[in-house]
Amino acid sequence: MLDTESPAMESNGDAFIPDLPVLGQGAEWPHDQVPPEQLSASQDAPNQEKPENQKMNSAELGSVEKAVEQFQLASAQLFQDEQPAPPPPPPPPTEEAEQVAPQPAQDESQEGTDPPQAAEDGMELEEPSKEAAPEIAVSVEPELPSEFDKLFKVCEDNPEDFNAWVTLLQYVEQENLLIPARKSFDVFFLRYPYCYGYWKKYADLEKKNGNIQVAEEVYRRGLQAIPLSVDLWLHYLTFIKENSDLTDPATEGHIRASYEHSVLAAGTDFRSDRLWESFINWETEQQKLSNVTTLYDRILGIPTQLYSQHFQRFKDHVQSNHPKYFLSEGEFVTLRHELSKASLSAVIGEDGESTVPQEDLPPGTEDLADPAKRVTEIENMRHKVIEVRQEVFNHNEHEVSKRWAFEEGIKRPYFHVKALEKTQLNNWKEYLEFEIENGTPERVVVLFERCLIACALYEEFWIKYAKYLEGFSTDGVRHVYKKACTIHLPRKPAIHLLWAAFEEQQGNVEEARRILTSLDALIPGLAMVRLRRVSLERRHGNVEVAEALLREAMETAASPTDSSFYAVKLARLLMKVQKNLSKAKKVLQDAIEKDPTSSKLYLNLLELEYGGDLMQNEAEILACFDRALSSPMHLESRVLFSQRKVEFLEDFGSNIHLLVAAYEEQQRLQKEVESSKRKAENGYDSSQEPDAKRQRVDDGTAAAVAMTDMSANNSAYNYNWYQQQYGGWGQNSWGQYNQYAQYNQYYPPPPT
Repeated sequence: MLDTESPAMESNGDAFIPDLPVLGQGAEWPHDQVPPEQLSASQDAPNQEKPENQKMNSAELGSVEKAVEQFQLASAQLFQDEQPAPPPPPPPPTEEAEQVAPQPAQDESQEGTDPPQAAEDGMELEEPSKEAAPEIAVSVEPELPSEFDKLFKVCEDNPEDFNAWVTLLQYVEQENLLIPARKSFDVFFLRYPYCYGYWKKYADLEKKNGNIQVAEEVYRRGLQAIPLSVDLWLHYLTFIKENSDLTDPATEGHIRASYEHSVLAAGTDFRSDRLWESFINWETEQQKLSNVTTLYDRILGIPTQLYSQHFQRFKDHVQSNHPKYFLSEGEFVTLRHELSKASLSAVIGEDGESTVPQEDLPPGTEDLADPAKRVTEIENMRHKVIEVRQEVFNHNEHEVSKRWAFEEGIKRPYFHVKALEKTQLNNWKEYLEFEIENGTPERVVVLFERCLIACALYEEFWIKYAKYLEGFSTDGVRHVYKKACTIHLPRKPAIHLLWAAFEEQQGNVEEARRILTSLDALIPGLAMVRLRRVSLERRHGNVEVAEALLREAMETAASPTDSSFYAVKLARLLMKVQKNLSKAKKVLQDAIEKDPTSSKLYLNLLELEYGGDLMQNEAEILACFDRALSSPMHLESRVLFSQRKVEFLEDFGSNIHLLVAAYEEQQRLQKEVESSKRKAENGYDSSQEPDAKRQRVDDGTAAAVAMTDMSANNSAYNYNWYQQQYGGWGQNSWGQYNQYAQYNQYYPPPPT
């Protein structure tokens, strides 16, 4: 049975066509929720819905929700209304004959052909052979050629390699390997459902092997995946006409219903002219001229590429046929009375009385008795019919002119894995903005669906579509996110995160959790995904789960840097949410043991210590500073910590000796930084010198440093030196300590 809940289902919002079926206003978006009574009604009396269809008012469908919903339901009916019920369990032989006897009319045309086989994707076909299916699974599967296994494994290992898929599909098609072909095509379409040409190849392969019903099923699956494909619709309609029993009275209605579904799905596409022309030509062949007029009435109001050609052909249609044939009986009679009244009013005198008696009109569509009056009436009717449509044409021409430049800019309307040019992407963006601002909601939906065929691999368009639908249809938004994330963009995290946020907004916390968990498993190591999972659990009170997720991330991190990142997040969670200072400090201290070069760990540990009583925590804070200064961190980072230590001791310290020692250490580190910078500027590299020379230079440097240290030690106890260094606080803000004004550049502010 065809999976009508497939995420490949597309909508195009063509619900504003006033004389197409209304398939239930209260139904939901997913296809499996289409009311069965509606589907059964369409099976029993497909042509009886027509009078009821005429009652639809286009004003009632002036919303995106109805536009999207109705197309979904109509498309769902297309793929269900002609499907038989699932086969019952195997009954006794005597009863089986009774159940198989009544078959739909279209099945009778397939007599004499081999029973269709069951596809490997689980699709149930009409009249499956209950005994042959197990034999196929056992006997055919081991016979797969080794070359197929080799090509299939390449695609399986790297499903994003489109060229590998092309090679595989060409191989199974050329070798006419039915079972391998089914397996290949079914897996291929899970990832690339928009490749309409390959749906045609798949159906042709089934047809070539005599599986007519399976081929039709393939066409239906393809049209379900890409309902805006005019080419695929034309191929399907040709297939239906070629393989239908023309002697069956129900065939004409079946073909007409298929055409109706095609224009419902793709009829508002700017390039859908060939589809409308095919429908009109077929109705002409059936000599249903009134139906032809109805089709022209619909297409003349839709902006398409060949809009002018349609109007010209409509005029030819009117001029070459009698009005009573190309108009319905009701329209003909109404128009005849209008023209009669108009001609009567033209001969009324100034006194308001008619100078000639009113002529009695014949009943129904009978011709007038007077030949001259008959010819005049026919010409007047033709003129009136064209005149009324001329106004519609003029308005449509104006709409086409506003969109013509955008349509000319679309150079690749079909799907391909190659990147689109920037000019085409910009054209789609501008076209969408124009349609959103100036078009009807139905046309906006259709344009989005067209855009997402060519731009299926660009998440910005999926996101824009979902955002547009948010104000209209919750199910529509969910459908867009599901299709984007499960088929076209399975490895794009941004749209997955938006989908999870949307589901959480709707109260579907479990679904949001499932989306994030699946993405985390598919692309492990993404910090944004793990943190979104943590925040989801925290918002809903699962603090222990959030803590466990962060600890797991720390343990499975690919590098010490990543582990330190999660350690900081965990410490903040423990401190700010659980109010557990000891556990937070323990996390950071353990992380420092594993990654002693991470300045962020020391900074966050200092932040925790600063959060308490500074006078009581002075020893712990100084120990944290000392640990950072003695670590193998980069020299510039240690300079920053030394400056911060001096600042702390100056503001909150209780021991002058510690302050002086901290200042001297800061000066020493600062000199090392300046020395390394001078060497880098001069291009000096001691590693390039001979060992003997480098040893002599190092010895001299060491001696100089020793002398400097001795001088510094002596002056450290000289009060006059202290007065010289610190006496100018009021004048120059302690000399080099002006740089503390940039404190926030290296020390992050506490989280809000």
